[in-house]
Amino acid sequence: MKKSKKTPLRMCLTCRTMKPKKELIRIVQKDDGSVDMDITGKMNGRGAYICDDIQCFEKARKSKILNRNFSATIDDNLYNKLEEYINRTK
Repeated sequence: MKKSKKTPLRMCLTCRTMKPKKELIRIVQKDDGSVDMDITGKMNGRGAYICDDIQCFEKARKSKILNRNFSATIDDNLYNKLEEYINRTK
């Protein structure tokens, strides 16, 4: 009998719902303090997740939740990159 693999779940920062890791976008803060988007999910650093959804993205941008979560200033380049990625995948 083969054991079924558990699907890793993560929580979206903005809507606070648990979803499979593959349905979310990982944002990672690297050791040097810079924050970037991690499409592979394998980058080293502290990670946070948001839904691959434009409403969740807009809410995250407006509330500056990433700034609070990472205790860092997130520049517009990252937000633009995230928005472009979400619009491209839909």
